[in-house]
Amino acid sequence: MILIGFDIGGTKCAVSLGEAENGRARVLKRRALATPKRWQDALESLFILAEELLEGRTPAACGFSCGGPLDAKAGLVLSPPNLPGWDRVPLTRLARKRFGAPCFLENDANACALAEWRWGAGRGSRNMAFLTFGTGLGAGLILEGRLIRGANGNAGEAGHIRLSPFGPAGYGKEGSFEGFCSGGGIAQLGVTLGRRALQRGAAPAYYTGSWEDVTAKSVAEAAMAGDGTARDVFDLCGGKLGEGLAVLADVLNPEVIVIGSIFARCEALLRPAMERAMARECLPAALSALRVVPAALGEGIGDYAALCAAEYGLAEEKHTA
Repeated sequence: MILIGFDIGGTKCAVSLGEAENGRARVLKRRALATPKRWQDALESLFILAEELLEGRTPAACGFSCGGPLDAKAGLVLSPPNLPGWDRVPLTRLARKRFGAPCFLENDANACALAEWRWGAGRGSRNMAFLTFGTGLGAGLILEGRLIRGANGNAGEAGHIRLSPFGPAGYGKEGSFEGFCSGGGIAQLGVTLGRRALQRGAAPAYYTGSWEDVTAKSVAEAAMAGDGTARDVFDLCGGKLGEGLAVLADVLNPEVIVIGSIFARCEALLRPAMERAMARECLPAALSALRVVPAALGEGIGDYAALCAAEYGLAEEKHTA
């Protein structure tokens, strides 16, 4: 089965031609471009790239993976903060008209959850949560073998959970799960703990004279090189990660929680504090049934997510027909 996937982001977009058969998938070809400012230009460029990849073939389905807010059922993008001007853009209607195939739209966290469940680290499970842990912290939920979207498509916004009355800001809330466990949150923690260390006469290795230059990557590199303050940052982040996961474990009782991006790259720095917090906070029965693992699809997860939006949408459509 030939599928087309569109991965739409604020800075870059990609089109993937993929093949899915017997519970397996592979990306055959891929093209990427910087995201044009106007959504009309972006879609036209993406559709042209898709036509070049298809070489005259008609795909079984097209899938879109895009940051929210959006209306997945109606196929509308609803002014995501990273896509200014994309207000009520009818992605699936326009793609269906262009390619003559069923077209489906998913929130990017949901699409990544589907991809890891169908083809990655969550394969074989019936109850799974996926956390993005990148620039922000989004979540996708698979419960009893199906994607959970909620009453109006907002299920899984775990980043908004408050873990502390005060702390780094994320998702518009100080002390939130996203505030502590995201690229932006790690940078904020790096500045806060770094200032304290500097006042004590021990500048952290990631401090180059300007706090504005502190990033999650620079703190991670310093932590891996043994810098004490940077390690404290990841210990704090890992502990809050464990507290947030404990909430998900106790409420959802999943078999596996798959975490992408920063966790996949910095697991050794985060897991010890994460496991200590989970042991302290989780119900023993929920913890005993749970595995926490890094995402398996790596840097290609965005491509697989878009393709899986197509594959899963087609399967849902057939099931409800």
